Amino acid sequence: MKTTVEISDALLERARKAAAREGTTIRALIEESLRKELAARERNRGFKLRMVTFKGEGLNPEVAGKGWSAIRELVYEDRGS
Repeated sequence: MKTTVEISDALLERARKAAAREGTTIRALIEESLRKELAARERNRGFKLRMVTFKGEGLNPEVAGKGWSAIRELVYEDRGS
């Protein structure tokens, strides 16, 4: 597919020199660069946690409003010494 892209003169000159040095075309250089950049962006998209809910009425009143240390104590209160 053909398309037109505006590239700064300085960048195009660098691309021409790189293509000549590597014995390739500007088209091949641009396609390779786009493939690498798009692959990197896909890898770096990051993890998105989806919202999950359960039927119920929220937290047990025994732990509502308490911090993690209090909740941990309740979880482990009958275990160990």
